Amino acid sequence: MTTQALFRDDAYLRTAVARVLAVSERGIELDRTIFYPQGGGQAGDRGMLLRQNGERVAVLDTRKGETPECILHLAEPQAPRLEPGESVALEIDWPRRHRLMRLHTALHLLSCVVRAPVTGGNIVAEKARLDFDIELSLLDAGHIERATNALIAAGAATETVWISDAELAAQPELVKTMSVQPPRGAGRVRLLRIPGIDLQPCGGTHVADIAEIEGIRVLKIRSEGRHNKRVEIALQR
Repeated sequence: MTTQALFRDDAYLRTAVARVLAVSERGIELDRTIFYPQGGGQAGDRGMLLRQNGERVAVLDTRKGETPECILHLAEPQAPRLEPGESVALEIDWPRRHRLMRLHTALHLLSCVVRAPVTGGNIVAEKARLDFDIELSLLDAGHIERATNALIAAGAATETVWISDAELAAQPELVKTMSVQPPRGAGRVRLLRIPGIDLQPCGGTHVADIAEIEGIRVLKIRSEGRHNKRVEIALQR
């Protein structure tokens, strides 16, 4: 089944109304959702589904189903069982999502400050990290923090851009992540543009202006193997 991903057009939606398509042990499928499913290194959203009778169903995680168009909402085990066809109100855990958005956008800036191939990444609400194929001696926490925060302080509006699969194939330099390749086959690919700073494929959620990040701090830098040097960051607040 197909779920309309409302977050792709507006990452700031906090509430919506949807219809239940199916309920199984794997999760709850809705016809539309504001919940981002785990993917691209970003954690899945949490929140609440509200039934018309007042019952509340806590969503503990959001994952992709058997196809990219299928999104599964994982409810707490003791939650009331929803029925296919019923209408529910969606409420996202906004403070948590906004932190994920700020951290995810900060990683885009980090990938520009550290000029090296990206070999991996992860974003949870408390922290985020990127792995680089670079010599450990070339990574200086103070420089990375200052340079990233200078970009944040200057501010810049982010933009969503769509290009065709063929256009992406003709510009392989746009893909910075060696471990995660952008999905192809749907005819077009979503990119995030930060004018004058960054342009790369990304299906995650981001802030409208990088000034919203407010600032980051480097938690640690360490080696995770010959081709993986990890830079871990957190929000200043």
